[in-house]
Amino acid sequence: MIVYFRTMRTKDEEKRAALFEATVKLVNEIGFVASSVSKIAKEAGVSPATIYVYYKNKEELLVSAYSNIKLDLSKAVLQDFDDTLPIRDILKKVWLNMFRYILENIEYFRFIQQFAHSPYGSMVDRESLEQHFVQIRNVLERGIEQKIIKNVDRHILSAFLYHPITFLTNPPSTREPFELSEENIETAFNLAWDAIKL
Repeated sequence: MIVYFRTMRTKDEEKRAALFEATVKLVNEIGFVASSVSKIAKEAGVSPATIYVYYKNKEELLVSAYSNIKLDLSKAVLQDFDDTLPIRDILKKVWLNMFRYILENIEYFRFIQQFAHSPYGSMVDRESLEQHFVQIRNVLERGIEQKIIKNVDRHILSAFLYHPITFLTNPPSTREPFELSEENIETAFNLAWDAIKL
């Protein structure tokens, strides 16, 4: 359960948490279209009318679930963030934090991956969510200015630095499992770093 819901809860917060967990579970199992309000409510153990107490519609519930996971992810990857360290060390810490978060919260990550590639993605206030990751963007920009990192579009940098994490932590069932040893994880980061450094 994400940090947003880990504190002591009132009954209202418990219902929100139950709706959140039910939404993630059902979307991962049967997809966005099949995850109706009635099915989400049943999975959460509440009446369908309860959903409308907290959310205007199913779309708002889905966007809320996505936004909460992204916020939780940002807190995890920025844990112990220290921008006084060398660029490589900062990015390695962020990289390892992200690796750990995905491994420990694979169902949440599957949900946000599906969401990002769905029509619901256009309903998100991307600018607001990106503010949670602005410290990482600033480090990348500083690395470019200091001629430590290649001067290319930040989406390209992100693809080579962070997308290998999603491949290694969430392999397709048709692929042989990846051994998550410290040595392999270290090698994976080094290769990602080599791809973006000058």
